[in-house]
Amino acid sequence: MIKPITRIALTALLVAAIDVASAAPQTDQRIAVWAPSMTAGGAAFNDNTLRLVAHPSAGGSQLRIRLSNLRGTSPLNIGEATVALQVHDAMALAGSVHKVTVSHAGSFTIPAGQELWSDPIPMQVAAEQNVLVSLYVPGQTGATSWHSDAFDTTYIASQNHADEVDASAYTISKTSWYVLSGVDVASKGEGTLVAFGDSITDGYDTPKSAYARWPDFLARRLAKDHRNVGVVDAGIGGNRVLTDAPVSQGISAIHRFGHDALALPQVRTVILMEGINDIGNHAGVDGSALTAEQLIGGYRELIKQAHAAGIRIIGGTMLPYRGAGYYSEAGEAIRQAGNRWIRESGEFDGVVDFDRALRDPSHPAVLSASYDSGDHLHPNAQGMQAMANAVDLNLLRQPRDKARH
Repeated sequence: MIKPITRIALTALLVAAIDVASAAPQTDQRIAVWAPSMTAGGAAFNDNTLRLVAHPSAGGSQLRIRLSNLRGTSPLNIGEATVALQVHDAMALAGSVHKVTVSHAGSFTIPAGQELWSDPIPMQVAAEQNVLVSLYVPGQTGATSWHSDAFDTTYIASQNHADEVDASAYTISKTSWYVLSGVDVASKGEGTLVAFGDSITDGYDTPKSAYARWPDFLARRLAKDHRNVGVVDAGIGGNRVLTDAPVSQGISAIHRFGHDALALPQVRTVILMEGINDIGNHAGVDGSALTAEQLIGGYRELIKQAHAAGIRIIGGTMLPYRGAGYYSEAGEAIRQAGNRWIRESGEFDGVVDFDRALRDPSHPAVLSASYDSGDHLHPNAQGMQAMANAVDLNLLRQPRDKARH
């Protein structure tokens, strides 16, 4: 868990990060450093300011934000938007508040089904330095695009408080993200890595604001290795490879992969671990019972999409799930067959054997007790760290054009 920092120490640490864009090395490469996948069905708002927390996985300058109405059905008006560095909760660091514009306009409309990137913002951020994005929505919205399971806090105020440092107006809190769907920066880094999957990648039931998902731990490993790689978590709880799930669990991996992973700035690698929800829900194609052949066909489609974009895709084996609420022996047979194919087929550009890293050696169909959050499906924070440790960083060193086509 990230240790708290006093305001004095934080101010000293961040003073160099405010309005230093002119001193920052300029590059034409942008990397994504935070980008949750969005689904339909988020809350509606009326004359509210949303103050959202983004946790950048890598540092850089000339920050931009992406605002989403991708899953909305009516235009979304933004009356004012700002970005600031976080002190704690909804309090911004004095002097760090920057106005956000889109095509040089401070207020704008996001059409239904679309997203907008902001103009570059003259500020620099460090890895793991939280950013507060405040969005004033002046009128009644429809259901918003959102990410249900943020395991972080969004703060809400009545009326417009977007440019305020003080947190006193933000009297409502939620544990979901709304509208904000991405942060990128200019960087000399090695590009973007996308962790793509379901609730395990999404960090289900990890401590709030602890940033203890396996992609968070992987980003720290890369930073310790002196590599400025943007690591993006594109997990959605309940998501499936082959079929669309209930609204907040998103459209299928096959249908969202292009947008949520491949279209992000400077993506070089995707680590894919998904399929256990297809298995647990017996969710085959066109309402049929799932087969291993169908699931493998889904993996092949994702590999095809990645390679067509010149992006390396690494397959992650599915974790043990005996004892979970939707466990079955038939499902376990599919999991074993799918994992065997991931390990042995050679069709992925590399393999991370999450299954081997987290299973009980004496009972391989069971998640190790030391890594089990308690539901026999989702890892605890120690398990998330073990997943990150299972990634061979050498798999991420090859140039993007080494991906097999």
